[in-house]
Amino acid sequence: MVRRPLGNHHHGPDTLLVTSDATSGAPSVASEIEKLRELITPARFVLWDFDGPICRLFATHRAERVAADLVEWLERQGLRGLLTDAERETLDPQVVLRAVGRRRPGSDLVTGLEERLTQEELRAAASALPTAYADPLIHTWTAVGAHLAVTTNNSPRAARTYLESRGTARCFTPHLYGRTEHLHHLKPDPHCLNRALNAMGAAPSTALMIGDSLSDLTAARRAGVPFLGYARRAQKAKALRAAGADHVVRSLEPLLRLLRGAHR
Repeated sequence: MVRRPLGNHHHGPDTLLVTSDATSGAPSVASEIEKLRELITPARFVLWDFDGPICRLFATHRAERVAADLVEWLERQGLRGLLTDAERETLDPQVVLRAVGRRRPGSDLVTGLEERLTQEELRAAASALPTAYADPLIHTWTAVGAHLAVTTNNSPRAARTYLESRGTARCFTPHLYGRTEHLHHLKPDPHCLNRALNAMGAAPSTALMIGDSLSDLTAARRAGVPFLGYARRAQKAKALRAAGADHVVRSLEPLLRLLRGAHR
């Protein structure tokens, strides 16, 4: 592998978020790019969160509407009291599902609610928007020999549906690990990451997790996998940094640039 010089590539603040433990001023963009190179170059196995790094699942099929529909369904079952006021007002359907899972673990109710959410995610997958640079990055990483897996709290059926629509499913098959009715296995539990590592025969140190949430960061830490945070919005980027993420990018473009440059 020949490493090429960084040259005059320009990376603005929306492309790369500077992260450093240094106390004497911010590091240069070039040094941050070099740190990113050192993170991604040795990764032979890449574990992707789905909603965020790969696509915006609820870009048009709005998550808040899905959450409200789940709450209304519970109320029709006479189970309004299962949720707190805050949970009934949540914009995140995963919050509703987790709440019911905590209070009725292993029940048919949880199985039914999880399937309802899966059906909503399958509908959302049909109109999901790809994350910028995700598709070419997936193809490029596969082409240079990395093994990819999806490790998500969404339904693996929804992930497969989306990936098939983009022509990237073959880059992950058969390694799609997502939500089941066993909700205690959802991230931040590292269960789906460990499933992926075991199935691929990967040592945690040879892998990389790309995620956009604190639960992704925590799951990666618990699995012993290096972590790269992806955050379109500054607020989420700051939250990841505050939680201790050493590497956070605002765009996948520098990863694609580095991979392509390293393998020319």
